[in-house]
Amino acid sequence: MWRYAYPGDDDGKRSKVTWALVRRVLGYGKPYRRYIVMLLILITVQSALGLVTPLIVRDLLDKTLPNGDEARLNVLALGLIAIPVFTSLIGLVIRRTNATIGEGVIFDLRRGLYGHLQRMSLHFFTNTRAGELISRLNNDVVNAQGAISDTIVGSITQTFQLLATLAIMLALEWRLTLLGLAVFPVVIVVARWIGKKLRTLARDQMELNAQMNAMMSETLNVSGNLLVKLFGRTQLETGRFTERAARVRDKGRERAVLGSLFWTLLGAIGIIGTFLVYWVGGHLVLDGIFTAGDIVAFSLYLGQLYGPLQYLVDVPIQFATSMVSFERVFEIIDLPMEIAEKPNAITLNHISGALTFDHVTFRYPPSSEGGLAPVNRPGRADNVVAVFSGTPRANGKDEASDKPTVSQARETALVDLHFEIKPGSLVALVGPSGAGKTTLTYLIPRLYDPTEGRILIDGHDLRDVQHDSLMQQIGVVTQETYLFHDTIRTNLLYAKLDATQAEIESAARAANIHDFIAELPDGYDTIVGERGYRLSGGEKQRLALARVILKDPRILVLDEATSHLDSQSEALIRDALEKIMINRTSIVIAHRLSTILAADQILVMDRGRIVEKGTHDELLALGGLYAGLYETQFSQQHADA
Repeated sequence: MWRYAYPGDDDGKRSKVTWALVRRVLGYGKPYRRYIVMLLILITVQSALGLVTPLIVRDLLDKTLPNGDEARLNVLALGLIAIPVFTSLIGLVIRRTNATIGEGVIFDLRRGLYGHLQRMSLHFFTNTRAGELISRLNNDVVNAQGAISDTIVGSITQTFQLLATLAIMLALEWRLTLLGLAVFPVVIVVARWIGKKLRTLARDQMELNAQMNAMMSETLNVSGNLLVKLFGRTQLETGRFTERAARVRDKGRERAVLGSLFWTLLGAIGIIGTFLVYWVGGHLVLDGIFTAGDIVAFSLYLGQLYGPLQYLVDVPIQFATSMVSFERVFEIIDLPMEIAEKPNAITLNHISGALTFDHVTFRYPPSSEGGLAPVNRPGRADNVVAVFSGTPRANGKDEASDKPTVSQARETALVDLHFEIKPGSLVALVGPSGAGKTTLTYLIPRLYDPTEGRILIDGHDLRDVQHDSLMQQIGVVTQETYLFHDTIRTNLLYAKLDATQAEIESAARAANIHDFIAELPDGYDTIVGERGYRLSGGEKQRLALARVILKDPRILVLDEATSHLDSQSEALIRDALEKIMINRTSIVIAHRLSTILAADQILVMDRGRIVEKGTHDELLALGGLYAGLYETQFSQQHADA
């Protein structure tokens, strides 16, 4: 094991680069072993050809020209042409092979990273900035692959060239060789000093890039940009972005200047070494110990010696920088999945749609669990940071117990829920805002698991069910409809990838949206815009209903909020809902009296508990919370009807 420090780490600890980490990194090169071996062979051949040129020059100066050997001159001249040509051709193959390795590693990292992110729970995304994830998928993955395609392969080949060049130089004149190497202890000292600073700058630049990406993600989507415009904060956000971009620029400039200083110092030290060799070697030529060809060849080899030495001195810097990126990638890949699927999970094929909540209690995981660390190190707890202000999450427990009883704020979202839903029945969830209705519906498709108790579908615990097969049986329409920035057809096909045009149109008719789509110039090929913002609220909601109809699930989970829609859209959606819920188990967060009156069972929720249960008439007769809600929320609808 060896270690390298990150100056400026706020916990004062040293980050470790262990053999386990290196082996894991090398594991990403295993699929490309054949290409790596080919690359090493090609670079070895290329390096060997480069070692021949100084010998040709020495022979030319010491033997061919003094002896007037014209035939030998022609052969050597041809060799001086052929070697660069072959070296260039080999270089093309090397670049192609190296690109195959590098891009392949990038592809594998991105695929693994994205696939793992897709399997993370909803809680992970509520505590992680989207821009941070994009930064890791883009910047960090690209930086990480350099450890395999550049640093490791380059180290091996440069080591070979260094040893071969050193062997030839020692054979020519060991004293001059030692003289040329005498300056390199200075190089090592300089490299260690600059290397630490470059590592710190590299990490800082990655963090600042992530912050800038997070801000772009927040303000360059439709919802964020609309908010910016409505509050007249264009200049404010431009200023904020300018500040973040300036930090990235400044760190990049510092890194570039320091890198240039590093190579400038290396070059200066190399010049000193070359001066010493020419000076001492020149005296040896004057004394007849060395020939002119020897000193020219030796100087050429010296250049080939300094190149690998400088590269190998820089390798720890490049390797450590790549390790930082790999750590950031592995941090995500190593995050445990909160909603894990059992190896022997049951596959649901045909179900009746019976649901049972068996004494279910649920608390949202604290924000310190399940998210990303603030880049420095895996496993950090203080990980939720505001995009704009940079303020970390508040510490301490929820203080809901000190709030008035009319508030729905609390530490436990759902408390001891126990009820059954019969197949094909309609259950309406009613209660004050924040009572836990939406949280209850999140547990049915297993977006979260209960903290206590269990949920059964046709007698099977949801934890024992294969997740994809569960989702095939459940259709969810949320209050906030999300559509992809694509065509209407593509958004509908998301529910059933192999659906025919007839099936698509049938679902659209059932949702009362087909006539509207048919009147559009591009019909089902109309692009809806980001998040569907080119459509009205009612149109988006009907498209969401059509998507669920096309999926044809056995269980429906609906938030039927239509308070923000006009009466025509509400009537169309109400008619569509009546068609959708036929012969399906339906759990509806009800906002309309018509749905409540049609419900087989009404669950009244307050502060995470089911406080009343029954039909409309039964609950009115109790004179409890439901009766009060009816008077304040639903009686006017009854009068209007």
